[in-house]
Amino acid sequence: MTGVTRWTGHEAGLLRKATRMTGKAFAELVGVNQRQVPRWEGRGETLELSLANQAALDTVLSQATREVQQRFASLLTERAALEHDERAEELLRRDSRASRHPGDGKLMTVIEEGIYLSGAENRSVWLDAYLIDVYPTTNEDYGKFVGATGHHPPRHWPGGRYPIELSNHPVTG
Repeated sequence: MTGVTRWTGHEAGLLRKATRMTGKAFAELVGVNQRQVPRWEGRGETLELSLANQAALDTVLSQATREVQQRFASLLTERAALEHDERAEELLRRDSRASRHPGDGKLMTVIEEGIYLSGAENRSVWLDAYLIDVYPTTNEDYGKFVGATGHHPPRHWPGGRYPIELSNHPVTG
């Protein structure tokens, strides 16, 4: 997993939540004073961390278990999608490779061609460059797709319709 482009107190707080650690335990893991972590989290996006702290957080993230990495990615993308994270969108707008999908207008970015690890055995596979949505597809988005194409809805949707309280949650299944 690659590191975060620019760590702020917000991302550090999300990583702490993903590790499910107390502030003290997380501070020990990162190698900072335990008073730093609540200060980082309290200042959120207004605090850009030092290069040394950013490197430490990159290391913690890269050495974390797959479950922690997935929780971190989920927390990061969920907030970005729900709050339409302007900072992330601005970075993507500056990237000439970012674009909007012609069908639904969702923000997309390029995943560079290269060798990626695949499957439980982490086999090396070559992938050509491709576009991917920046934010997860919600149940509401997928419901529109099902309605427009006649594609089968996920099995867990009662009566073939998503539960309204999950409309803004990422679609699964």
